[in-house]
Amino acid sequence: MSKFVDKLQNLSKSLASPIGFHPSAREPKGSPMLLIAGLSGLEVKEAESVAGGNVDAALVLNQSVNTKIVGQMIKALGDVPLGVFVQEMGEEKMNELVDSGCDFVVFDIKLPVEVLPKDGMGKFMMIEPSLDHSLVRAINSLDIDGVFLDHGEDSFVTVEHLLVYQLFSVLLDKPLIAMLPSLVSGDVLSKLREVGVGGVVTPATQPSQAFVELRQAIDNLPQRVERKQTKTSAILPHYIGSTPVEEEEEEEEE
Repeated sequence: MSKFVDKLQNLSKSLASPIGFHPSAREPKGSPMLLIAGLSGLEVKEAESVAGGNVDAALVLNQSVNTKIVGQMIKALGDVPLGVFVQEMGEEKMNELVDSGCDFVVFDIKLPVEVLPKDGMGKFMMIEPSLDHSLVRAINSLDIDGVFLDHGEDSFVTVEHLLVYQLFSVLLDKPLIAMLPSLVSGDVLSKLREVGVGGVVTPATQPSQAFVELRQAIDNLPQRVERKQTKTSAILPHYIGSTPVEEEEEEEEE
């Protein structure tokens, strides 16, 4: 089984655990959000710097990555699972990724179905905020492990991003991972977590210290507050008429 998928499942279980009614009840221990290091996939030393940054996974963002380099990166990362973003890839290249020990793939929505790995690797879909909502709901029926949401061309996390993450987290019953357009503060991470984001991917080629600081910010996120679910129901009109009063007056006259 994919190590990254296993971490996501453990995260989902901890977030789904009941907080309880006792004042001393606390959120289960563990990382409140997963940290994925974005890699260019051009040099193995990238993986070496990430290995010491206490990240949950790494993702090669270069679509034309060499499978030989992927294998070298996997060795350099040690216990950190490595994924690859694939867009235009044939079945033979995908099999090479599987044989290299790649832990998971993030694929474009246009990827041919026959190219998808069958078993063993984690499978995640990359979608854009503009994807039709009916298609977003349909993702729930696919045999995939989660969804990565692209940030588009923005260079920072916007209010619009938060609205989209909130909407997609409601429409999806699968983990939602956000592609960060830039490094963010603990306050931004807290807001992303509040709207249902389960993990973040950093931009490629970040210094190792950046991962250390992000990990610390994630671990210091405040305890999650359970929000009350707002039930949507039909609101029937309530009329205050005078008929009952008139009937009472007629009875008194008799």
